Amino acid sequence: MVMNKWTHGGSCIVLVALASAVGCSSESDHPSAGSNDTTDPYPATRRENVVDTHWGVQVADPYRWLEDASNQEVQSWMTVQDGYARQKLAAIPDRAAWVERLQPLYRSDSSAAPIRRQDRYFWSRHRADRDKDIVHWKDGKDGAEKVLFDPNTWSTDGATGLGVWTPSWNGRFVAYDVHENNSDEAVLHIFDLASGKETGEVIPGTKYNWYGAAWTPDNTGFYYVWAPPIGGDVTGPTRSGFAEVRFHRLGTDPAKDPIVHPATHDSEAFLSASLSRDGRWLVATITHGSSGDAIDVAIQDRTAATPAWTPVVDSKTARGMFIVRVWNDTVYMLTNFDAPRFRVVQVDPKHPEPANWKEIVPQDAEATISTLDVLGGHLVLSSMRKATSELTIRKLDGTFVRNMALPDRGSSDTIVGEPDDDTAYFNFYSFTTPEVQFEVSISQGTVREYSRDTAPFDASAYVTDQVTYSSKDGTPVTMFVVHRKDVTPNGKNPTILYGYGGFNVNMTPWFSASTAAWLESGGVYALPNLRGGGEYGEAWHQAGMLLKKQNVFDDFVAAAHWLVDNQWTNSSQLAIRGGSNGGLLVGAAMTQAPELFDAVICEVPLLDMTRYHLFGASRPWIPEYGSVDDEQQFKAILAYSPYHHVERRDYPALLMLSSDSDDRVDPLHARKFIAQVQWANTSKAPAWLRIEKNAGHGGADSVQQAIDEAADIFQFVSAQFADPQ
Repeated sequence: MVMNKWTHGGSCIVLVALASAVGCSSESDHPSAGSNDTTDPYPATRRENVVDTHWGVQVADPYRWLEDASNQEVQSWMTVQDGYARQKLAAIPDRAAWVERLQPLYRSDSSAAPIRRQDRYFWSRHRADRDKDIVHWKDGKDGAEKVLFDPNTWSTDGATGLGVWTPSWNGRFVAYDVHENNSDEAVLHIFDLASGKETGEVIPGTKYNWYGAAWTPDNTGFYYVWAPPIGGDVTGPTRSGFAEVRFHRLGTDPAKDPIVHPATHDSEAFLSASLSRDGRWLVATITHGSSGDAIDVAIQDRTAATPAWTPVVDSKTARGMFIVRVWNDTVYMLTNFDAPRFRVVQVDPKHPEPANWKEIVPQDAEATISTLDVLGGHLVLSSMRKATSELTIRKLDGTFVRNMALPDRGSSDTIVGEPDDDTAYFNFYSFTTPEVQFEVSISQGTVREYSRDTAPFDASAYVTDQVTYSSKDGTPVTMFVVHRKDVTPNGKNPTILYGYGGFNVNMTPWFSASTAAWLESGGVYALPNLRGGGEYGEAWHQAGMLLKKQNVFDDFVAAAHWLVDNQWTNSSQLAIRGGSNGGLLVGAAMTQAPELFDAVICEVPLLDMTRYHLFGASRPWIPEYGSVDDEQQFKAILAYSPYHHVERRDYPALLMLSSDSDDRVDPLHARKFIAQVQWANTSKAPAWLRIEKNAGHGGADSVQQAIDEAADIFQFVSAQFADPQ
């Protein structure tokens, strides 16, 4: 139980778990009866006496039965809970006002940077009057625009979405993924622009083909990653270990595609492949865990009489992240091996041993390099300095050429171009600047604006501060604080604190239509750079993973204290929000420091950390979180697992957001946690479960659904701030 500013359980965690296990049986016959309104109780949810024993410790799991979504009783429970939540949300006043403001912010025109294939250009565009992005193409830079893919027409309910798409080098064929229910599961199709029809070659099982088709220069086929369907030894958590690199030649049966790289049979690893522009060098990477901090790299000369894989990186001896680019028979690698903030090394693919690597861009003392590309015969690096972007152009030998001027302090995370084309495109955005695409000459450094998002938002009326605060252990942590210029520290500003803190993911400034609406309303938005992220290099990431995961929660709670102590807000006006790993973050903050927050928005989360690795696409997360199969890791996990630390006491208001087709993080976490909170919460604050239909881990692929969800979030938060309870 949290009793003061810093207490978060510590050695008493096991006692809490034991008490829950012992107490479970006495309450197993009683349904959930807690509610924010005793005249309208929550839908009944039975508790059962289910107890696991790990390393001699009993761990109660009273809602184990809610794990099986195929069970009709669970389906009915979900329908009732979602209906209850939506009825309650609809009854909150002022929802229409939120929808009215969110509509123009979400429904604005924007275009992505174009991809050039010979004289053809391909790009995606978001139109204000459509729910899904549309892919366009044209012949020549000034040619007439034509629609290639319009997923708005693919289904009546918006359940079918477009995934990654990749044109062939001559611009005739486009390989593209289709996602049903907007889940991660994908089926690859091939479109022929010459005939205006699909080729009829359909390849299911491309869920892990994240980088698209690696087309050969002669445009006759492509390499891709294929995974078998679930069944037998292939389960959701183990499926990534069965993925293979295959080659598909156009006009042939995909079922007979040859295997180019075999499956790893490592359920904690992901396999991917890329091909050099000239088609000679095929690169395979095996990423151990979702954090990417242990990668094997192998290269194959496809012109050899008998192509064979030659190791370039062995993660056992050169542990680190590696981003690989091949150009003119030279391998360029961005790595944090022996350089926590990353460096660039040059490798001869014929002699790739680490002893022969040549460092051409050393590690920077302050900035962390995040991406490497070969464009226009140069190296283009994107770096982060205090969690904001810098773009640098260097010669292929690493010699500095110039820094690219960015409009302001913000983010640039996408650079589009080719190694033999001087023209490239990069994006820029910030908390208050909608996305802008710029066209650049790599050799000359000249930059011109190419396109701009038309979201109606006046950036000049807002300010972004970056502050540094101390976490529980004294570690300095940076945080962005964004607000309208006329909003000042008065101790009572409505504030949303957002966080993630994991998997080396960088939390840098980004423009969000929903955040823009919140700022316009006078709200404060805060984003800390928690440990577990990659903003300050691999050491920063490792300080927030495995046995050190509690550091992330401490950083987040300390951010909340800073906002209160510095008069930006108070606990009755402070909401926290996070999704996926960030859902775990806000779940932990809610159970460790419930008195500090008034509302919690928890989206597609992990919350039962003793069983997360048994469901969804979860095995590759074990290197980040650990598992109960290791005694030391089990103790660390149980010490913070939110589901196991819900006890009879007052909790802040909770809006749980889940998706019915999430095949990455199983929705069981949301179901079990909301049931536990509804049963345990002694305050009048609500705990509601909102389930998005035809949606995967990233939510629904529909603008209107996104608007409706954002309106529900903000009216929920505003209602809690207005209610003194």
